[in-house]
Amino acid sequence: MLSKVISSATMGVEAYAVEVESDIQQQLPAFVTVGLPEGAVRESKERVTSAIKNSDFIFPSKRVTINLAPADINKEGSAFDLPMAVGILAATGQVLRDRCDDFVILGELSLDGALRPVPRVLPMAMHFGSGDGLKGIIVPKQNAKEAAMAGTLPVFPVSSLKEAVHFLEDESSIREFTVDIASVFSEARRYHIDFSDVKGQESAKRALEVAAAGGHNIIMIGPPGSGKTMLARRMPTILPEMSVEEALETTKIHSVAGMLAADTALIATRPFRAPHHSISYAGLIGGGAVPKPGEVSLSHHGVLFLDELPEFKKDILEMLRQPMEDNEVTISRATTTLTYPAGFMLAAAMNPCPCGYYGDPNHDCTCSTSEIQRYMSRISGPLLDRIDIHITVPSVKFKELSSDSCGEKSAVLARRINAARRLQLNRFQKEAKIFCNAHMEPKDIRRYCRIDDKSQSLLAMAISKQGLSARAYDRILKLARTIADLAEREDIEIGHVAEAIHYRTLDRKLWL
Repeated sequence: MLSKVISSATMGVEAYAVEVESDIQQQLPAFVTVGLPEGAVRESKERVTSAIKNSDFIFPSKRVTINLAPADINKEGSAFDLPMAVGILAATGQVLRDRCDDFVILGELSLDGALRPVPRVLPMAMHFGSGDGLKGIIVPKQNAKEAAMAGTLPVFPVSSLKEAVHFLEDESSIREFTVDIASVFSEARRYHIDFSDVKGQESAKRALEVAAAGGHNIIMIGPPGSGKTMLARRMPTILPEMSVEEALETTKIHSVAGMLAADTALIATRPFRAPHHSISYAGLIGGGAVPKPGEVSLSHHGVLFLDELPEFKKDILEMLRQPMEDNEVTISRATTTLTYPAGFMLAAAMNPCPCGYYGDPNHDCTCSTSEIQRYMSRISGPLLDRIDIHITVPSVKFKELSSDSCGEKSAVLARRINAARRLQLNRFQKEAKIFCNAHMEPKDIRRYCRIDDKSQSLLAMAISKQGLSARAYDRILKLARTIADLAEREDIEIGHVAEAIHYRTLDRKLWL
């Protein structure tokens, strides 16, 4: 007897349908799985066999062949356990076969027939729609909320193989699981930290405000304990609020990576990822036999924070250049090539020298000039070329630390930043790939960043007298455009250019 059950798998962040075909033949007992099964899929025969028997069903003493179609794509994960078990029961007449292909079925089986949650449910649920002629999707109870966030098919949660079979025989036995997407989205977008927690560092806060308003990458240089990490961790709280579409895309990436918490249906706050400097290439960019998302993709629509930047391996840092330029990363393996989104904002922090106290008035630096030069040279020019803002973060004075006064709250900063972003979206509405000032190319800078003669003279003097690099010219104009947007000015004024120049003076002090 032959049966067919609809299931799903993912390739990158996109899902595709998988037909689980079960065939029972009068031959010597065997359990064969074909269709390029990998890892957990190959081992599923032991789980499926025990689950069927322990759920008081009969496992056939015949040859069982499971085909996972399309057969030319590698299948991985444990989500095929439940569709395999249902397919075998349908092929042996223990479940009505004409009901099995009305639903998408996902779930991992334990040996006693209970269901365990599986990753990647959101992209799988989003793949199907009402036009596919399906009645719904059957998932483990722990995955119900995640599947319902897709809003595509009715979701029916089950806790065991026996309950799934009972539902297929009597569809009224389980009620459709529903979720208020707007309510979940509203509850999930709360931050537990705020910019008002940071004492002092007003100039650094202003630089972060400019960075957030224009989507600019930023690097902070300062001695240990000056608050660089504390400032960076609060960057997501002032970025524009995520749209539902951005939240779903971010959640899909975390679901594919298997990093979505069991009680989390939606990631509605900007991601903040801070990998350790010992991270590998695969951990940062993504990789594996079947490539999984790395930190650059997990921080999509959010902030990737690299603390102690010179301590990262230089070849790994150089790998950031392509995703920073293209907002996506492509990983090629012998069997497949996958592309993951990587539209992150880079925030980096570092000490000014190996001992950390070069230029600090409160401590003596013990490093020689050559040691400082070697330390700074670990960061290449092409990588710095993609970082618009370079700022110093000095040590906080005791008076500021002991003060009871608080700085501006994240909500106040966010209102100004949201207003600036709206101006940019209106300005670039006819541009296909530009959503904020940081995305502008040289031709766009010439069009949208015109300055008057006084500003041009100031910029020329800064480049010649302060020794600013050629790369700094375009960066200064983009930053000046963002500063003007924060001030809600149509034209870039000389004060905006002067502030933008201030954010590039470290080109001369540290890297030239």
